[in-house]
Amino acid sequence: MRVVIGSKNPAKNEAVKNAFLHQKAEFISLDVSSGVNAMPFSDEETIKGAVNRALASLEHANGDFGIGLEGGVQETSHGLFLSNWGALAAKDIPPIIAGGARILLPEEIAVRLRDGEELGPVMDDYARIQNVRKKEGAIGIFTNGFIDRAEMFTHIMKLLLGQYQYRTK
Repeated sequence: MRVVIGSKNPAKNEAVKNAFLHQKAEFISLDVSSGVNAMPFSDEETIKGAVNRALASLEHANGDFGIGLEGGVQETSHGLFLSNWGALAAKDIPPIIAGGARILLPEEIAVRLRDGEELGPVMDDYARIQNVRKKEGAIGIFTNGFIDRAEMFTHIMKLLLGQYQYRTK
């Protein structure tokens, strides 16, 4: 089985490998475009980014699965929430989509995002850590390490893979 991941981000790659842990698979990581803004600002845009990554991955590397994982934010009446979506593409079926955990971002972070900054650099500045997006992620910082980015995306990957297995059994 050949699994093509639409990102070289270590946290995303770890999540995909965690989901396929008990299956024999070859993993290929590609930098593919999400086709959306660097900081997706709605669930619709974040989903579109995940689907675009999954489809591009499948197309570029002739895999059995193309995987797209995308982080974004969603504005609500309660404030700006961190959101994460994933998509699994396979030949001859529409992409499978799943979403993950959501947490309210502190207002000092939300203000900067609303002003056009991207979450990754904002988190590096806020946490005084380099490459937060490739490590614990904002979810890791704001849950005090109880959940990290790889674990959050692993949950999404299990939702995707489970749906795929259910639909194709």
